[in-house]
Amino acid sequence: MELKRVVVTGLGALTPIGNNLEEYWEGLKSGKSGSAPITYFDTEKFKTKFACELKNFNPLDHFDRKEARKLDRFAQYAMVSADEAIEDSGIDLETVDKYRVGVIWGAGIGGLETFQNEVINFAEGDGTPRFNPFFIPKMIADIAPGNISIKHGFMGANYTTVSACASSANAMIDALNNIRLGYSDVIVSGGSEAAVTIAGMGGFNAMHALSTRNESPETASRPFDSTRDGFVLGEGAGALILEEYEHAKARGAKIYAELLGGGLSSDAYHMTAPHPEGDGVVAVMKNCLKNAGLKPEDVDVINTHGTSTPLGDVAELKAISKVFGDHAKNMNINSTKSMTGHLLGAAGAIEAIASILSMKYSLIPPTINHENIDENIDPELNLTLNKAQEREVKIAMSNTFGFGGHNACVVFKKLDE
Repeated sequence: MELKRVVVTGLGALTPIGNNLEEYWEGLKSGKSGSAPITYFDTEKFKTKFACELKNFNPLDHFDRKEARKLDRFAQYAMVSADEAIEDSGIDLETVDKYRVGVIWGAGIGGLETFQNEVINFAEGDGTPRFNPFFIPKMIADIAPGNISIKHGFMGANYTTVSACASSANAMIDALNNIRLGYSDVIVSGGSEAAVTIAGMGGFNAMHALSTRNESPETASRPFDSTRDGFVLGEGAGALILEEYEHAKARGAKIYAELLGGGLSSDAYHMTAPHPEGDGVVAVMKNCLKNAGLKPEDVDVINTHGTSTPLGDVAELKAISKVFGDHAKNMNINSTKSMTGHLLGAAGAIEAIASILSMKYSLIPPTINHENIDENIDPELNLTLNKAQEREVKIAMSNTFGFGGHNACVVFKKLDE
């Protein structure tokens, strides 16, 4: 059977550098850092005292008080970004066939704050199991797409993919295949995360995964810099409306880009560390190119996973050089995590959006906070350091990798028409 084409017709973003799509792009192109001291809890005894929190986000601007209490922050973020994307797409919710509209979402952890608070409350009590009746439905990772579908009446495929930090890229690939095979006309896809919590910060600190640059949090996320010392935890959500091409054309939708393909692979190496030579990353980018019917020299820009960890950044750049050869020096390579921090399960979504906007505006957002050259990184690679660069982008790739060796890669094409 002939596979359907899949395009992006709507976008929504809720990030540490902007609470909607327009603000997010302004933050990206200006090189804004979202990292600052944590305001959610007392960090006096924590190794890391900063994160990329959302700024000026008030759930009561989007939900009534009763509804907000039923939703963990990760689900609130999902619904807000999905609403923006749906509105941006211009889909007529009265006439669309809702049996052919689905929600395939990504979350690496889900309702961590809800789980943490309920356990703390029990531990501080007298042993009587007094749990909130919304404890379980607030916590489970699949509740985000569930709530999106309930609000809008979407009755197609509905689930969450969980592959740590690759989760929302995984979700987009699942959505791509669902539409390609003719099962759906429209899928709301993306991801959300809200792990800036006592448990989240404490857990990642225990792994020595986070930067401890407390004296200068705004510069702590510094991918490819020789002094990088770990990632900066972020929170938020990104949503994309993926739609079958002919369905989008028939309703006169604006089209941001075509989702040409996606690739998956496993490092099969270590619970948390990447393969030092980037073998799994080589495989995922090759799989993505093959799935999209592209040659390496077709790609103009790669938004890397680029978390600002000592091992991960080098391994990924080694893999890019292996896959793209001499063409690697002709591409723009960047890491928008230098600005947003690492949104875990939502990273793939907001970085895919950054890649799409790079095509729309012919501008590559910078990798900020770079000061010191790493001798382990090829100096001929254009890492888009510290300042946005103008460039026409026809093909953009985005990488996301997760603990456990999960790798996902998506690639978008700017439509000529």
